This record gives sequence, C-alpha cells and structure tokens, in this order.
Amino acid sequence: MSMTEDHTPLYRSNIVWHHSIISRSEKEALNRHAGVVLWFTGLSGSGKSTLAHAVEARLFDMACRTMVLDGDNIRHGLCGDLGFSVVDRSENIRRISEVAKLIAQTGMIILTAFISPFRSDRVRARHLVGNPDFVEIYCRCRLDVCESRDVKGLYRKARNGEILEFTGISSPYEEPIEPELVLDTDLQEIETSVSQILAYLRKRQVIRMGE
Repeated sequence: MSMTEDHTPLYRSNIVWHHSIISRSEKEALNRHAGVVLWFTGLSGSGKSTLAHAVEARLFDMACRTMVLDGDNIRHGLCGDLGFSVVDRSENIRRISEVAKLIAQTGMIILTAFISPFRSDRVRARHLVGNPDFVEIYCRCRLDVCESRDVKGLYRKARNGEILEFTGISSPYEEPIEPELVLDTDLQEIETSVSQILAYLRKRQVIRMGE
C-alpha cells in the first residue's frame, strides 16, 4: 500500500468544511442574478464553446457575473494530467463538476463546454452540482455537419486511425434523455440559440425579466 493510500483515511478524518460568513443569497442579491451551471454537451464541432461564449457575452452586457469553463482550456491546467480513456474522461467531468459547483455557490453563472459523451457522467455531474443549479443544454448537430466544421482535423485523424476512442467515430456519444434545453445547432443561427437560452434563464428567474 502506498503512503498516500495508507494516510488517506487519517487525512480525511481531519478535514472540516468551512462555511462562508456571507450567504449565497447575499452574494446573489449583490450580483442581481442567481447562480447556475449551464452544462453544454454535444459532439465535437456541435458549437458548444461558440455558443457558451456567445451567451456569456450577452450576459456580460446585462452586468451578470459569469465564467466559461472550456474543455480545451481545462486540459491545459486542472486536468492536464488526464488522457482520453473512459476512466480519464469520467474523472475530467467529475473535476469540472466540483469546480462548477463551488463557483455557482458564489452566485455566478457558470457555462461549461464539454463533449461529456457518457450519460452516466452527466447524471453524476447533475448530482454533484445539485439539480436546481444544473441546466443541461444539448447542442444537437448532425455528424456530417460537425465534421465539416472541424478546423483541427480531428475527425479526419480519427477516421484514419490516428486518434483512438474519438467520440462519434470510434467511441459513442450518448444523447441526453431529458435535458432542460435541446438546440439544433446545425439548423438554426447562433443568435436564435442564444435567445432560447436567455428566455429559459428568465423563465427560471435566474436573470430578471427586465434585464
């Protein structure tokens, strides 16, 4: 047994959660909007990142406090030690879920853009974040359209066998069963998708109707 494994129970017994003296509701009152996690999921090339940043820009114009957690950016740091096996992908989503949860509790609007191909991982993310705070947004897009948008050439490499376990080619994407929103990003303009998301946030009273 390694030193880490041997001492883990002892370390955990001495860890105590510290609560902020400023409540979440007070932070949300200062922000003038609620905290929430917008979880964008879909194939590579489905428009997740583009849409997340477009929504953030609109929310910024409304003076909302936001943060985008993008798949590529996260793998440069927090998840830089992970590969793309099923186990590593699951751990990647777990870490993001924990980070998103912490930030949302400050009353910020978090926008995550991850393929998150496995339904079980997204279910776990919802559980970790908390159902009221978790909004699953499925960017539905035909595979051929995703491939036509592939500026990195990832689909071509996957079809040539240069990239293994690539979602949509050699690894499955499991569609959400009951997402809060389904956006057909291969059929509608990005502004239409942005408007649908903002309308949902107003309906949920995450942002105010007049904003």
